[in-house]
Amino acid sequence: MAAGRTKTTYTLHPYEVDGGDGHSYGTDAADAIGVPHEQVFKTLVAEVDGVFTVGVVPVSSSLDLKALAAAVGGKRAVMADPARAEKITGYVRGGISPLGQRKRLRTVIDSSVSGLRSVYVSAGRRGLQMELPPEDLIALTEAVTAPIGAN
Repeated sequence: MAAGRTKTTYTLHPYEVDGGDGHSYGTDAADAIGVPHEQVFKTLVAEVDGVFTVGVVPVSSSLDLKALAAAVGGKRAVMADPARAEKITGYVRGGISPLGQRKRLRTVIDSSVSGLRSVYVSAGRRGLQMELPPEDLIALTEAVTAPIGAN
């Protein structure tokens, strides 16, 4: 366990990444570190009414774009182009973290996070997950929580 500048306690979990693109980085990460899929969250970048917005949902879910838009008072959401998401966040696909992005983007975390003791998110690269308390993730990202995950 480590404590960062914000005095947040977190644990890093490195794991081996299985080559190529086109697979589910989140479920691969959950399986590699032996954690239930509902506890590992993926970071997805969308545009809500033209404004880049981050949706953080369990890897066992998909992002409900309509719910994401509603959570931030918007009308329409579309997934951001992957290359654009990488450029805006400063991270590569499969390693986009909700923390430490180039520019702070408004963030919505699926409300299922509230029932967990700890949550895992990308630590900024493929092959590295960060475990931290959900309330710390919410505070550090200045996120709102809403039911944005769809099964």
